[in-house]
Amino acid sequence: MIRPSVSTDSPIEEQPAIGVIGMGAMGTMYAHYLALGGWKKIYVCDQPSGYEALKAKYEGHESITVLRDGHLVSRIADFIMYSVEAEYIERVVAEYGPSTKYGAIVSGQTSVKAPEKIAFEKYLPPDVEIVSCHSLHGPTISPVGQPLVLIQHRASDDSLHLVENILRPLKSRYVYLSYEDHDVVTANTQAVTHAAFLSMGSAWSNEMEYPWETGNYVGGIETVKVNIMLRLYSNKWHVYAGLAILNPSARMQINQYARSTTEIFKLMLAADDASLRRRIYDARDKVFGGKAKDGSVTTRAPILLSEDILDRFTLGQRPSRSNGNGSCSPQDKKANSHLSLLAMVDCWARLDIQPFVHLDLAATPIFRMLLGVSEYLFRSQERLDNAINAALYDTTYRANDLEFVVAARGWSQCISFGSFELYQQRFMAASNFFEPRFEDATKLGTAMLQAISDSSRS
Repeated sequence: MIRPSVSTDSPIEEQPAIGVIGMGAMGTMYAHYLALGGWKKIYVCDQPSGYEALKAKYEGHESITVLRDGHLVSRIADFIMYSVEAEYIERVVAEYGPSTKYGAIVSGQTSVKAPEKIAFEKYLPPDVEIVSCHSLHGPTISPVGQPLVLIQHRASDDSLHLVENILRPLKSRYVYLSYEDHDVVTANTQAVTHAAFLSMGSAWSNEMEYPWETGNYVGGIETVKVNIMLRLYSNKWHVYAGLAILNPSARMQINQYARSTTEIFKLMLAADDASLRRRIYDARDKVFGGKAKDGSVTTRAPILLSEDILDRFTLGQRPSRSNGNGSCSPQDKKANSHLSLLAMVDCWARLDIQPFVHLDLAATPIFRMLLGVSEYLFRSQERLDNAINAALYDTTYRANDLEFVVAARGWSQCISFGSFELYQQRFMAASNFFEPRFEDATKLGTAMLQAISDSSRS
């Protein structure tokens, strides 16, 4: 029996045997941090076809032992984590679950918990406890200070405390949710967020240009849009597909985002000033809390750093004219409707989502950035009115806005069909287009996210 208070300082014979089934990016990250933190008995496996390569990778490692399959991991481990895609979780648990060691604790690192819950309850022996988890960040982001969801589903308090101690080396912030609440929160913070940035990428790739290189999307808010979009497309498509397709809450939100995008664009085409302004102001007041007497939007301390700081992470160069000092004066900046952000806040408002609640609870770095740029736009009466005026009366970005509407509706339809194959095809079409820019974008995007994260904690 493993003591709940066991730590990495405990003698090796008292430490739990930790198993990781699935050594993709997240499984590898967990194994790395747990070993780095001092756990000595870590057993891992991946697909049997990759056994020899994985064994060679960890040959001679002091703490990590590679086993041939999940049966061997399940037989020996006191704590077992399934780090596999949500699409395949039932199949993998059905195969390896019956081999689980008596009295072990089982967890899952899937982004959608509904299918994981079904698989665990169906295939795990009744004497096995379940304390699931989910790190709300990607494998390239440091887990330090990031939210780590823990779900005490079928387990004693002692087992929960043991899992807390096992995962302590990640230095993450624990968030305690149920399976059901997890899927609602991740839909609110991840699914529609991904849909927005994926739609940007589809729109730009369909126009067959890197707009930040032509000076159209450079600096400030555009820095966030471009870097996060490229960051998503540089990852594997399945990282986002399962979360969108298998989560019913996600489908509903992505559908509303596409509807908000379309309806706002129709008001733009009709030049319906009164209706568009009323709709955007109503969304602002509902999400960000209304205006103060001086006309400014009242909110908490802003998330986003200044535009000057964001410019350090810009891929392109702003065209320098007028002021002679190498930078672009305000009057030289092209007006932008920021349709993607207007639609996002409208979507939140119409679904009664309070994004700041989720920011405090379990925000991902990317959701933090999306909320940050939305807040930056909506909390300034001047910036918001400039966006609305551009949407109504300036056609500079109208063609791009049209592409964005088509892309948003296309992603919504793809997800509503529940087709992983179609999702992959849409994702790879844009990903292949942007691939030549991934290396530079990954470095800048990581630095930008870290700067925002450090600022929020200071």
